[in-house]
Amino acid sequence: MIIESLELKNYRNYKELHMDLHPGTNVLYGDNAQGKTNILESMYVCATTKSHKGSRDREIINFGEDESHIKMNIRKNDVPYRIDMHLKKNKTKGVAVNGIPMRKASELFGIVNIVFFSPEDLNIIKNGPAERRRFIDLELCQLNKLYVHSLVQYNKIVTQRNKLLKELTFRPDYEETLDIWDMQLVSYGREVISYRKEFIDQLNDLIQDVHFNLSGERERLRIFYDPNVEREEFETALKKSRAQDIKQRTTLTGPHRDDISFYVNDVDIRRFGSQGQQRTAALALKLAEIQLVKKITRDYPILLLDDVLSELDSSRQEHLLAEITKIQTVITCTGLDDFINNRFKIDKIFRIANGAIISEE
Repeated sequence: MIIESLELKNYRNYKELHMDLHPGTNVLYGDNAQGKTNILESMYVCATTKSHKGSRDREIINFGEDESHIKMNIRKNDVPYRIDMHLKKNKTKGVAVNGIPMRKASELFGIVNIVFFSPEDLNIIKNGPAERRRFIDLELCQLNKLYVHSLVQYNKIVTQRNKLLKELTFRPDYEETLDIWDMQLVSYGREVISYRKEFIDQLNDLIQDVHFNLSGERERLRIFYDPNVEREEFETALKKSRAQDIKQRTTLTGPHRDDISFYVNDVDIRRFGSQGQQRTAALALKLAEIQLVKKITRDYPILLLDDVLSELDSSRQEHLLAEITKIQTVITCTGLDDFINNRFKIDKIFRIANGAIISEE
């Protein structure tokens, strides 16, 4: 699976851009705030419909314009695909694959698999649970269309239920309708819990060897899924927490409050680990993610590395660069020293300045 070319129009600081990528390693380099990350973000948006930063469509469109366009040509198992995406300020985005419009943006999932690695991801372990849930959701949505449906429906029902809980203050007679929402919440919530548990189990099988090598064969990492409520107990727990839900006017039980735990040699590194241990575990998580995509889809994902090398020490840099030799990779950096020091082969270099490619090598 490779991206052959990318075209942008009115995307963030790019008025127009066309770039042809190499199937191997592509490096975008230049000073800070020139638009390198925006190129990676556009690839991710085109593959998943979502920004890795959580930005809305209106924030992505070039200042003063009403819409933006991304066109990405990819090749998967020797079959070419063209993805066109129109981002609009006040309307939902339009998506077409090979000229055929998609009725739902979620139909795009699974055509391209992308693993995005940014400096923020190194803090996934010490950050809050919302970051870790987002990691599960972004990866699982690319790998499992059934999960996309269950998650979208579950989130809609949580939103509607929370709205109803707020209205109960003024309309207590509405409480009877909670049963209808609870029934649907439990149904979709159980599916979300099952898919997440299976995903973490699969990831756990791969991450142990990856981390063992990264830590110089000194440490064993295990990750655990921490569901807010067990699948079988969801219905009972929801009934028990109803009075508290009404009092606090929000849904307090369900997979929207899940988390993941990380244990190195049986020590919870989220609470007791050093920064070095947390970063090594975060890197192992990303490398295991690549292997899991390969295992499930039987094809390597495309790897986007956003200025990560500058955040890693030389030993971790070597491990990361050694792992990505078979994958199409797009890397952003401010200089090429890290690659030269690691004797890493670069296939194509793009120099970026002021929202434009000023040279290619």
